[in-house]
Amino acid sequence: MAAPNILTAEEIDAALTSLSDWKRDGDVIAASYALPSFRDALAFLVRVGFEAEAMNHHPEIANVYNRVWFKLNTHDAGGAVTDRDIALARQISGVARAFLDRR
Repeated sequence: MAAPNILTAEEIDAALTSLSDWKRDGDVIAASYALPSFRDALAFLVRVGFEAEAMNHHPEIANVYNRVWFKLNTHDAGGAVTDRDIALARQISGVARAFLDRR
């Protein structure tokens, strides 16, 4: 696997313009989602888990009832935000849309 490309603040901000559910928060990018139910939140997390595992890039996750929070940065890059984080954020956003559009 190629080494991750560390992004500048400007590159992160540019990438996030097409990821409206994500924001830069210090040394991470973060997003939160409110799903219709706890069951939907768990199903969402399982689906994201498969995507993350396929990419071999794993987010920090928190869940309380129907709310799910993610934080992304790349430990292998000293905790910086990299192209791998943006790619996983895109995957998570896509999965989220599938769950949120069912409302």
